[in-house]
Amino acid sequence: MKIETAVSSQFERLVAIWESSVRATHHFLQESDIAALRPLLLNAYLPHLRVVIARDETGVIHGFLGVDQNRIEMLFVDDVSRGKGVGKLLLKYAVEYFGVNEVDVNEQNPQGVAFYQYMGFVQVGRSERDGQGNLFPLLHMRLG
Repeated sequence: MKIETAVSSQFERLVAIWESSVRATHHFLQESDIAALRPLLLNAYLPHLRVVIARDETGVIHGFLGVDQNRIEMLFVDDVSRGKGVGKLLLKYAVEYFGVNEVDVNEQNPQGVAFYQYMGFVQVGRSERDGQGNLFPLLHMRLG
């Protein structure tokens, strides 16, 4: 598995990975939430972040990570690739090469919370609403 910088021509694939991951882990989201987030991800979020992908030797992208300064803004792994070390590889890369040490994770996503805890992040705060103002509480975490 190689980590590479994403290019805009890959963003449609990244949105598909995001949706696969969200459907597997973000059970609190409704179809309308997913539909509203999809174009934001494609047109507003991905183009403004430093994005890296995890790609296998055949060229298939299995996951991606988006960073802004020292903060992980998104880390998603295709559902069929979850549990195979892709997220860990992306996170370790971001820590080593981008100096990331902060992340917000949906409180209602226990798999995501457990992953970041396993990787050494600790909760340092909590917000009742997400970045779009929705009542999806966020846990603010920092690398311990």
